[in-house]
Amino acid sequence: MADAATLTRLLCLIAVLAAVGLLPWLSGRDPALAVLRARSAEQDPTEEALDSVRRDLGLDAGPLSLLGGWASDLLRGDLGTSWVSGTEVLPSVVSGIQVSLALMGASLGVALLLACALVAPVLVRGRASAGAWAAMLAAVPEFLLATVALLVFGVWLGWLPTSGWVGPENMVLPAVALGVPGGGLLGRLVADALPAVLDERWVELWRGAGVSRARIAGAALRRVLPPLVPQFGMVAVGLTGGAVAVETVFAVPGIGRTALGAAKSQDLPLLQGAVLALLALGLVTGALAALARRRLLGPALRDASLSLPPARPVRAHPAIPLSLFTVLAVTIGWGLLRDPYAVNTMDRLAAPSWAHPLGTDGLGRDVLARLGHGAASTVGTAAAVCLLSLLIALALGFLPRIAEGAADIANALPPVIVGILVAAAAGPGTGGAALAVALISWPALSAHAAALVQEVRASAFLTAQRAIGASPFWILTRHVLPSVAAPVARHALLRLPGIALALASLGFLGLGAQPPAPEWGLLLDESRAYVERAPWAALAPAVALALLAGLAVSGAALTQGRRVRRRATPAPVKKEAPVGV
Repeated sequence: MADAATLTRLLCLIAVLAAVGLLPWLSGRDPALAVLRARSAEQDPTEEALDSVRRDLGLDAGPLSLLGGWASDLLRGDLGTSWVSGTEVLPSVVSGIQVSLALMGASLGVALLLACALVAPVLVRGRASAGAWAAMLAAVPEFLLATVALLVFGVWLGWLPTSGWVGPENMVLPAVALGVPGGGLLGRLVADALPAVLDERWVELWRGAGVSRARIAGAALRRVLPPLVPQFGMVAVGLTGGAVAVETVFAVPGIGRTALGAAKSQDLPLLQGAVLALLALGLVTGALAALARRRLLGPALRDASLSLPPARPVRAHPAIPLSLFTVLAVTIGWGLLRDPYAVNTMDRLAAPSWAHPLGTDGLGRDVLARLGHGAASTVGTAAAVCLLSLLIALALGFLPRIAEGAADIANALPPVIVGILVAAAAGPGTGGAALAVALISWPALSAHAAALVQEVRASAFLTAQRAIGASPFWILTRHVLPSVAAPVARHALLRLPGIALALASLGFLGLGAQPPAPEWGLLLDESRAYVERAPWAALAPAVALALLAGLAVSGAALTQGRRVRRRATPAPVKKEAPVGV
């Protein structure tokens, strides 16, 4: 079965590499026309001129020959020549990856500092968790935090530069925008697991033997870290995807911005090199995380199963998600009553008023109307993606080893990278963004489904069903699927706001919905051009996205807390046993 996972992992990697190599054919557009326009904008695109470009690029040899030539050049370290600038791709990729690695290193430092700040109170008190604040920080999208940081610290206060890559001061805001969500996630994972570990028997014995608190804290951290190291690797991969948006916001010449610019200009050789660099970075990060886990476990526990006790759920009062939902519902409902496409240039960039409660944008369109109608399309698309991910997860839940290999590749590809590939092949749009998010949003649901399938198959009532002669189809449809589908569907529903945020991030980068669609990410991107004159146009979708993130966190915490309390409640049989009461 392990061979099946390895084979699937290899096949998925080959498929991704083949898709990258065949981008000129998958795009559906004539690459020769893009090259001709880049070389000479005034030359007429005659058939003779286009044929000459095709011969120069080797496009007339067919897709298989093109893929073979690209792969052979790749093995020699040759990434080709840019179609737009005519320069070698490799130096541009190396320069971009150096900038991105420096930014990711600074972001990882910010993330670790924040994680330490969240974990320290738990180690001192020995109880409680990082709480909802850490979960809230983890749920804030990097592009949203980058926009707010640029607006507050760069534009309003003028403390730090808002663009470029000149000195260390240019690294501060991008590193904070990338590091805060990652640090919130790392801190939450460790802080939520520590209280249960500190309640284990060995901690009580060490305290009774007079072991110092610092040594116990160090041992507890060593006990917590190995099972969480794969999550740390996923955080690093998330930094790779988030860096695309952050580099775009702050005009940082990193590999993510390079890939995005190549996708928009149809410079396919440069796009191929940049995507390969990002994919390699994600795979290397995952491999380093696995290596770090083995080193932390040591030789004694390397082949053993080491799992953490169940984490205590983050507590959330029911009033929190209810209040957030009410604010969002009222705002969206109010906006749906207005026209999101009505243009009035006389009222462009108007401040909030009774006529326009959230002001107007650069074309005089009502921001409240566009916010309301954008929520309908964003959440509707997210619901469709959520349903598709659920169906994929249920199907792969019965093939856990095959799903494991595919999940490793999917986890190494952030939504932005897949969105760039899909946009290069099919063009930017809502459908392409939905497909990109759906392709990588199923692994968590699939792992949940596989665990439930294994649990149900080992249960005693299924053994009894087989003993009385029930058919496999009857067992599957009447027992296994109902037992698995409902919990996984609830899990998928909790991921709905996160999927909506991923779609918004693609819209923000120009890979999702296109103008004049009132999509939240697109609204945020459009408002950047006049953020100094009309900050309300950017703050409206930013606050809406923050409320959506808070709703996702508080709703998940409330659901988990109820589930834990339900499990802890004694079976009602004991209360019903005394008949005479």
